[in-house]
Amino acid sequence: MKYTVISCLLAAALAACGSRENQKSDALSRNEPARPATMAFRQNPPRLSKYWYQGEAEVSRYALEQNRYADVHPGEAVLIFVTEDFLTDKQVKNENYTNPNSTPILKMNMTRRFPTGLYSYTIMTSVFTPARVEEFPQTLKVATTTQEWCGHTYQQVNFRDGQYKNTLHSYFENEADQITEVEYAVLEDELFNRIRMNPDGLPTGKLKVLPGTATCRLLHLPFEPMEAEARLAEYTGTQFSGKGLRAFTLRYPGLDRTLEIVFQPEAPYIIEGWTDAHPSLRDGVVRQSVARRTKTIKTAYWQKNRKEDMALRWELGLEGI
Repeated sequence: MKYTVISCLLAAALAACGSRENQKSDALSRNEPARPATMAFRQNPPRLSKYWYQGEAEVSRYALEQNRYADVHPGEAVLIFVTEDFLTDKQVKNENYTNPNSTPILKMNMTRRFPTGLYSYTIMTSVFTPARVEEFPQTLKVATTTQEWCGHTYQQVNFRDGQYKNTLHSYFENEADQITEVEYAVLEDELFNRIRMNPDGLPTGKLKVLPGTATCRLLHLPFEPMEAEARLAEYTGTQFSGKGLRAFTLRYPGLDRTLEIVFQPEAPYIIEGWTDAHPSLRDGVVRQSVARRTKTIKTAYWQKNRKEDMALRWELGLEGI
């Protein structure tokens, strides 16, 4: 009797394992969206060479064409990439070096400025992605501000306890002030950092993605994971020129939106530009934003704050003040 019971339990266990394997195979055969795997980032360590550790930031200026209000408006964008130390508990820059909870990160600041007729927009997004992906495979923080003549918004996303805490302050009545908990998914905002660190670690295929925070604000979307299709391939378009360029394309079927980021094939994987096509809120017509790189410099910009340093702005081709 004792051996009969044991045999039955073993049979049940084997059946259960077989059932789980069958479920996994069925899911793959149906090509269902995969859970965003931080393992993809963890198993492809960053290729951050000495280029990133010389006490300087990389600053690039882009000529911008921005889709907004049933038109495509001229403007400019700036991408700033720099390495720094980041406190993982407070999720701020490590300035005092008295807190042991510190890790090196790659930080991206993206600014976009464009007029819409009479009035203008200014958007800034900051993304903080750890360089030690084996310890911290998730991007830890994103912060975005938008300012225009009607008012401004601030959104902050922090990775804590296996999910993202999303804090939003907006002058729009339907958004106002809110704090939500959002299940983990790949962040669209982190893709630029991931490309600079190691594009071969980018997830591809069907997956869940949290749309860019600036896009959520401009399109008034809830910040929640959406189904997307991602592809990493050789760039075959005509918007950008360069030898052997590669492109990461992200398509959101539910938004009729396609984002394509084009970059150089070798480290440090400089971003040549990006396109973002989606229906305009005003009339529903699909229009495309385009950003094309015009100039890149390496500089410790935080030290360039004297009047004579304005010359660096002219070198970059930055317009206005």
